[in-house]
Amino acid sequence: MNAGESNRFMKTTGSCVSCAEFQDQLPELFESGADLKEQEHLKTCEQCSALVSDLEYIAQQAKLLLPIHDPSPAVWENIQTSLSSEKQNSGSSQTK
Repeated sequence: MNAGESNRFMKTTGSCVSCAEFQDQLPELFESGADLKEQEHLKTCEQCSALVSDLEYIAQQAKLLLPIHDPSPAVWENIQTSLSSEKQNSGSSQTK
């Protein structure tokens, strides 16, 4: 996060924002990698602080799930073949 983004979040997520306003910005805050513990709203709001703790716990636990593996090249080849076959079949039915 650059300084401009940090300043924007600090201005819009200060202690004077409502819970709804803060929660609306949570996805952006999480994606930005901002240190949520530094958000003024969390220092004064137990409800939002608990929500952020729960979300952080869920994110940590999700990382422990089985890693997602890319399908083998054969899967992509089969998909491409199926799509090509469908395209040919739909093209031949339109000419009839």
